[in-house]
Amino acid sequence: MTSPVRMYDSLPTAHTRPTHRPDTDRLCAAALRKRAAPPPRSRLSRLAHALGVVLCVGTFALTCAGAHAQARAKKVAQAEFEEEVVPQRYAANPDVDAFINDIAARDGFDRTELQRVFSRVLFSQTAARLAAPPTTPTQKNWTRYERNFLDNTRINGGVRFWNQNAAALARAAKQYGVPEEIIVAIIGVETIYGRHMGNFRTIDALTTLAFDYPPARNRSERMALFRNELENLLLYARERGIDPFSLYGSYAGAIGIAQFMPSSIRNYAVDFTGDGKINLTNNVDDAIGSVANFLKLHGWQAKQPIVWNIAGDRGSQGLAEAGADGQPEPHWKLGDFIKAGMLMNEPRLDVGASLDTPVLIVDLPTPGQATEYRMGLTNFYVLTRYNRSFFYAMAVYDLADAIKAARAP
Repeated sequence: MTSPVRMYDSLPTAHTRPTHRPDTDRLCAAALRKRAAPPPRSRLSRLAHALGVVLCVGTFALTCAGAHAQARAKKVAQAEFEEEVVPQRYAANPDVDAFINDIAARDGFDRTELQRVFSRVLFSQTAARLAAPPTTPTQKNWTRYERNFLDNTRINGGVRFWNQNAAALARAAKQYGVPEEIIVAIIGVETIYGRHMGNFRTIDALTTLAFDYPPARNRSERMALFRNELENLLLYARERGIDPFSLYGSYAGAIGIAQFMPSSIRNYAVDFTGDGKINLTNNVDDAIGSVANFLKLHGWQAKQPIVWNIAGDRGSQGLAEAGADGQPEPHWKLGDFIKAGMLMNEPRLDVGASLDTPVLIVDLPTPGQATEYRMGLTNFYVLTRYNRSFFYAMAVYDLADAIKAARAP
């Protein structure tokens, strides 16, 4: 399954921190929208002429549910963690029994053994509560979101993490083509360099959300996603010979320093130390290599830019607004905007040689302020595969830039 490390854009990351969440930032976004064909160049030219025309924009930035979930996670983190649980809820449960029969047939599990496993699983009211969508919608706020991640804790911590793990980061950058600062920033956004990985027992959290997801739009689809992750957790435990009850993480099932969902662990995690094991919770090298491998396998282009800045004049900003259609894949060409009159704020960019470069428009709204627009390239799209959110990808990019600058001599 080529799902993002986390799955959604609405649950927060580790339960203790506001976040990006393979976990919390993440579970309220619906699946990616079907990609619509971009409007023809003539339409863009008309939009350039009008400048005032605004397309209805939908991004994969932090969703209302995500912000709500983060606020709730913060409250839980303020006190000593108490897990609200209900034992035996999944013993002799018809839905769980059907799931057991399904994966026993598909994956060769022993049905009796799985029944014993699920008789020990606890229903987590806390996980269900944190996953619930907000009762009242909240507006996306890029300024507030970015402020959560571009702070001294993550910038200075990123410099220390880089210095302490310089050899592994350099090796990952060379092997996978992903810059050290991007790897560092992702780990910083996810868990503050391993400080907050979540303290929910993963099998409890996934089972709860797979069978008792709170009332929500697309509830059945979300439960199906969590059942897939639950199956992957059981497969991972069997493949690695570990006790599935020994794994802990976010309330949405993300595990370890880099907050990988079980399906991502199985598909993208690597044994970067060569000790024959993959340990994303206690082995920093494995986490570093796994982040880099995930990005590479999702199309990371080595030594290529991630974001270009758009000029701040009214015409260029109007074109950016018109092209911000929320599609995460680069589906325009730079030349579409240049020919319509857009100016770029990139002194080193050879515009003439880059006209065929695939791009997308990233919109970053803040209530009461003018929306910020930037131009994303293929590597920006790859960052959204980690978390399907424009806000998340841009926060990683900006944090990476800040850490690199702070570390410079």
